[in-house]
Amino acid sequence: MNQTAFNLVAIGIFAMTLSTLLGPLLNIPPAVPAIATFSILGFATLDSFQWQGKFGSIALDWFASFSPEHRDRVIRHEAGHFLTAQQLEIPVVSYTLNAWEAFRQGRSGQGGVQFDTEELEAELKQGKLSAQLVERYCTVWMAGIAAEQLAYGNSEGGTDDRQKFRETLVKLGIPASELPQRERLSILRAKELLQKHESAYDALVVALQEKQSIEQCYSAIQSAG
Repeated sequence: MNQTAFNLVAIGIFAMTLSTLLGPLLNIPPAVPAIATFSILGFATLDSFQWQGKFGSIALDWFASFSPEHRDRVIRHEAGHFLTAQQLEIPVVSYTLNAWEAFRQGRSGQGGVQFDTEELEAELKQGKLSAQLVERYCTVWMAGIAAEQLAYGNSEGGTDDRQKFRETLVKLGIPASELPQRERLSILRAKELLQKHESAYDALVVALQEKQSIEQCYSAIQSAG
């Protein structure tokens, strides 16, 4: 069972506990919270194994979207990826800011910035990935976390980013003991780049808030210098 399913289970348990406590005060029949909880648990299990957590992600993302801070975090996180990719000459092909938009594009997860990874995948297949290309992609993957840390002092997103980062380095034969240090270095490089181009980053945040096109986002970056 994936993390999304576990989150749904946690919500189900919390809802059952709350309704059990408040049920007598609100005249809620005891069977109602039990049925609701088992429904949530059943949906979580089905979603995890049948749909790879897509609908659970949409549901959880919908709840989170009511938080202005969450929406701002998502935008700043994705702006970090977008700007870093642009600066390191990795083409951005699309972006989404929530799980529903990602689902409509046929993708799973919470959404995010999609890059052109043809060069990376081609070199991975050949087994001769250049150190420079690895560094560029690792910096881009960690840039969302870096952007959150710069804005809030911590990061809440980035689970998928860390997974991509680690899976790629493991394929290259990098020892697991070296991964945390390489991750920290990639975050540091991303922070330095974002701070160097702060005005462009701020302009990109506004463009993403307005859900502008990829071309308009690139234009906003270039206009801000």
